[in-house]
Amino acid sequence: MKRTSTRLVAVGAIAGLLALSACGSDSNDESSSTEAPAAAETTEAMAETTDAMADEPGTIVDVAVAAGSFDTLVAAVTAADLVDALSADGPLTVLAPTDDAFAALPAGLVDCLLLPENKDALTSILTYHVIEGAVMSGDLTAGDVPTLQGENVTVDLTDGVMFNNATVIQADVEASNGVIHAIDAVIVPPSIDVEAFLASCPS
Repeated sequence: MKRTSTRLVAVGAIAGLLALSACGSDSNDESSSTEAPAAAETTEAMAETTDAMADEPGTIVDVAVAAGSFDTLVAAVTAADLVDALSADGPLTVLAPTDDAFAALPAGLVDCLLLPENKDALTSILTYHVIEGAVMSGDLTAGDVPTLQGENVTVDLTDGVMFNNATVIQADVEASNGVIHAIDAVIVPPSIDVEAFLASCPS
């Protein structure tokens, strides 16, 4: 009887240890399952932060290049050595003619403007599209606004937003150093006679 009793006690003790071990395992499993979502949430938050940083706009030139619809403008800005000026701190507002706007100019005018000897005229036209400060479309008022070129551009708010004869087709494109308003025409400062300039270009 004593041997049987001793065996029963031993079996009970082992069973108890196994039960405690099982409880400990369950506790660890629960802890692991609790920590896993927390780690996943941290990783997700870090990924969102990285995406947000990647989505921050670049400079006016960077945004124009990335858009894919301002290739002629970018080529003109490069030819006029204005990339650094339009990438500076600013802020600046750029009235950006689309590729279609440049294509609507008289035949041969763009090619003539891109010639090295016409850099001054090209610079004058391009800086006529730049206004100091970051001016959102909702902050515009009708009237004349000075440009970086020195002459005024006229803002008309009667039917949408117009600068001289150009209509804004996409407003308030933000950049790190200002804002871009895409326009459907190239505006030329009053001091440049396009016909006379074109006549002086080599045929």
